[in-house]
Amino acid sequence: MEKRVFLAIVLSFGILAVYQNYIVPPQVAPPAAAPTGPAGAPAALTQGAATPAAPEVAAITPAPIEMPATLVGDTEARDIIVNTDTVYAVFSTEGATIKSWRLKKYFDTNGEPLDLIPPQLPANYPHPFTLATDQDAVSAVLSVAKFKPSSLGPLSLGAAPGTLSFEYQDETGLTARKSFHFQPDGMPYMMTVDASVDVQGVARPVTLKFGPAVGIGYSTGGRMTAAYPSAAVFHKDGSVERPSASSLLEQPAYEGVMRFAGVGDQYFLSAAIPGTRSVRMEFQPVTLPTPEPDATETGVTERSFVSYSVSTPGAMNMPFFVGPKDFDVLKAVDTQLVRAIDFGIFAWLVVPLLQSLKWINTYVGNFGWSIVLLTIILNAIMFPLRHRSMVSMRKMQEIQPEVKAIQKRYEKLKITDPDRQKMNTEMMALYKQRGVNPASGCVPMLLTMPVLFAFYAMLSVAIELRGAPFFGWITDLSQMDPLYITPVLMGVTMFVQQKMTPSTADPAQQKIFMFMPLIFMVMFLWAPAGLVIYWLMSNIMTVGQQFMTNRMIGSPSKPGSTGPEALGGTSAERRAKQAGRAATPKAQGK
Repeated sequence: MEKRVFLAIVLSFGILAVYQNYIVPPQVAPPAAAPTGPAGAPAALTQGAATPAAPEVAAITPAPIEMPATLVGDTEARDIIVNTDTVYAVFSTEGATIKSWRLKKYFDTNGEPLDLIPPQLPANYPHPFTLATDQDAVSAVLSVAKFKPSSLGPLSLGAAPGTLSFEYQDETGLTARKSFHFQPDGMPYMMTVDASVDVQGVARPVTLKFGPAVGIGYSTGGRMTAAYPSAAVFHKDGSVERPSASSLLEQPAYEGVMRFAGVGDQYFLSAAIPGTRSVRMEFQPVTLPTPEPDATETGVTERSFVSYSVSTPGAMNMPFFVGPKDFDVLKAVDTQLVRAIDFGIFAWLVVPLLQSLKWINTYVGNFGWSIVLLTIILNAIMFPLRHRSMVSMRKMQEIQPEVKAIQKRYEKLKITDPDRQKMNTEMMALYKQRGVNPASGCVPMLLTMPVLFAFYAMLSVAIELRGAPFFGWITDLSQMDPLYITPVLMGVTMFVQQKMTPSTADPAQQKIFMFMPLIFMVMFLWAPAGLVIYWLMSNIMTVGQQFMTNRMIGSPSKPGSTGPEALGGTSAERRAKQAGRAATPKAQGK
């Protein structure tokens, strides 16, 4: 039984180590999308080619468009700044699109406000909120038309709502309008976009192309954060779908009533919020070269995105969220929008853990210490289960010589031999005599596994840890420990824990188990510091509990042989026998 307990430990740690690959499989970088012209139509591919080679998208130059005479519009492309408490946005009158959407409370590796619009997009990819319709020629004009803005800005809104509108009209009868309503109902990171297209007085379907999203397209964290590339996500028919890049190549379009739909990475989200309206969403995996000097500094040569667009049959009035995957922020927008955060199969447990962590942090003011305190609380709650497991394993350790003696008597019999069943009968009788339940050492420990998995999932995706310092050299809990101090300490405490854990394995097996701390220490060298701190503190608590348990139940026995006579029962039984032998001469003298 003890071997099965250790097997459960190894399997549990193994599952935990590959959790992100299991729950959120890393997406294979898709081939670069076929170049599209301003109208959005794919360029023609050479007929007869089995697999067209991905072109150098940066070298593609859109074909010139013959623009009709403008009746309402701007004379030149110009930038308009919108400044709120949370966002610094730059709009362009060319196409009435967004060039930059910087989050003031979140920063990039250079300490600058993080821009969720991918930098240096090739000319053949649309900028966010490019307007299109069902006629390619009209869409081509709208993508480069210079719209007339309602204000030349800058718009300094603070926390108040505000509106920036754009209008275009030409001699062909094409009229297009687009309005951005910022912070509706006082919600940061939110915009409601009104858009309409008329051709000679007839309303046309409206498509808003967001283009590649979101962020820089690659992870800057440790190796264990690399499993969260930009990916499509949408809520339909009560469930959340996250189609892989390969799935999107086969089925790029989805239609129906969607609560939300867009693209998110590990920490940020860009999504339309249709609510109860039916829309058509189109997604396209995109791989682009990393611009210099980032490619030289990071060694990352490619960045992966997913481009998306949303379409309606007529004029569009659509809320959009472009901001952080902060649980409270998403919940304020829509209670279902929090499901855009991929908490995995233990979401039912992750959410209360995350809320507990944030509640503790309101008093502590440091997420590193908040993780420490929450770990202590969780281990205190799990103390009874672990205590039962440790006591049971100790009992199993004490009767192990008797177990081996029974096994030795039947070792020459085949498993199919009917007499072999007598071994199981004797084993069960031994367990009953000594009051040992073989499952009591394994089951309580396995009941704690969901908490470990849930904590792991929470720390992997909690944006609260992004940029949050602990102390000293740990300045960002979402990044790896730059000095590798905490992973090494974690390995040391895991080694101590392994040495203190009762074991009935043979010496060869014990040596194998002693390699586990080294293996996990190496694995966690590149893990986010917040996750390592949790494991380190959990190991310390477990070592402390094992020490307390050893003091409560006494030191383990050290039998000298494999027979029951050498062991003489448990420590309490041996004391009783000794007392009985001491009383015997007195009784005989009487």
